[in-house]
Amino acid sequence: MPAIDIHASTTLQSLTGSQTYAHPDGSFSFRREIPAVAGYDLMVAGGGPAGAAAAICAARLGAKVLLVEGTGCMGGMGTSGLVTAFDPMANGERCLVGGFMRELVEAMYARGYMNPGIDPDSWRKKYHCWSPFRAEGLKLMLDEFALAAGVEVRYFTRVIDAEADAASGRVKGLVISNIEGHAYVRAKAFIDATGDAMVAHMVGVPCREAARDTPRIMPATMASLFAGIDWKQIAWPIQQEALRKALADGHFTQYDRHLPGMSPVGWQVGYLNGGHMFNLNALRCRDLSDGAMWGRKLAAEYMEFYRKYVPGCEKIEHVTTASLLGIRESRRILGEYELNIDDYLARREFPDQIAVFNKFVDIHPYDCSVPEWDRFNMEKDKTARLKEGEHFGIPYSILVPQGWANLWVAGRCASSDVMVHGSIRVQPAASMMGQAAGTAAVQSLRTGQSAHSLDTEELVGTLRKANAYLPQKALTSAMTRK
Repeated sequence: MPAIDIHASTTLQSLTGSQTYAHPDGSFSFRREIPAVAGYDLMVAGGGPAGAAAAICAARLGAKVLLVEGTGCMGGMGTSGLVTAFDPMANGERCLVGGFMRELVEAMYARGYMNPGIDPDSWRKKYHCWSPFRAEGLKLMLDEFALAAGVEVRYFTRVIDAEADAASGRVKGLVISNIEGHAYVRAKAFIDATGDAMVAHMVGVPCREAARDTPRIMPATMASLFAGIDWKQIAWPIQQEALRKALADGHFTQYDRHLPGMSPVGWQVGYLNGGHMFNLNALRCRDLSDGAMWGRKLAAEYMEFYRKYVPGCEKIEHVTTASLLGIRESRRILGEYELNIDDYLARREFPDQIAVFNKFVDIHPYDCSVPEWDRFNMEKDKTARLKEGEHFGIPYSILVPQGWANLWVAGRCASSDVMVHGSIRVQPAASMMGQAAGTAAVQSLRTGQSAHSLDTEELVGTLRKANAYLPQKALTSAMTRK
């Protein structure tokens, strides 16, 4: 890994030249003096659903927050990834997803950014019901919320390195890179919402990695937007029957039986999350690059499929593919607790839970074989699906890397086993985890409590005041641990 010398410069004019040092083994060291920036209470890496919620909610509580995001917008998979439907937020009896996420959806609905004609009970009450939305609306709402809260946002900016004292469990600062060059950012607290646990990995937090720690990797997809669809004719059963015929005709390059289907996000616009990239390791750039090209090829095949086989799509046009791949699994931290499938199946509630959820365990087929298709359908329909009115808890302790004092994670890189990860890796759950992490960071800054010894009874109380739905009756100041 390149070595970085950090100097407490305060202006970009202090940036100096660089030096390289070759070593006998063929490696080299790269040293550069870079400016240092300080004054932030909290730095959030990643502006997806988890990072956006963390930054905005922390800023609303009075923290000075810097959010860095590699793309040009917040929202992550909901915007840059074009997965333009929020996963189920209710359990058939009530809305489980409160707090910031529900506020966001209600605001989008009021502004006309949800699917035209959508029934608000889709997120307020209905069981296993998705809520489609317009990606541009989500971008605008998150920008507005961040500006109103006072979050300092830096788009087109990536974290490239970190400095930490692992012995004390404290991150000191992160190195960022953007059009202005490199800079070292100091803060009092940090949240890793990168999806791939990049910050946690950089500072040495033990993580579980797909392909290394599991025999298989959840497949990725590349979502697309299409136009020219007559929604009066197209329906999910029609799409599935058309898919069977197209597969029999040899239309597709790969015999992929799993098609979530085209969903409306406008009067004539739909989003498709179809076409899998099997065995793609999201921690390898070559795999990501090959996957992007493969995803665009599959999107073209699906356009021709809909045009040829699905009534109402004869004039369909492919508008765009996503700029982010739909990665389902890459790296997850080992936290103070690891949420597992037994917790899910037991409908377990935790005293320190910061969210409750109901979505089924959604692990897409690992390949195109019949046994995998059967396994997927069995798990989706029977093995790991909670009933109406039920839920399971998501404890605070899965957001805290073991032993770390000022570092939290939120979203897809939280601490869970593979099965539960198949439920909580989605946007509503990520947003709830982000709000909890941001709230916890502010509590830590105010009280001096470390992330791994936070008073969780106080945290739950603060989240409840922010309209989070946390029905647990028993509360304790200590988090759930192994």
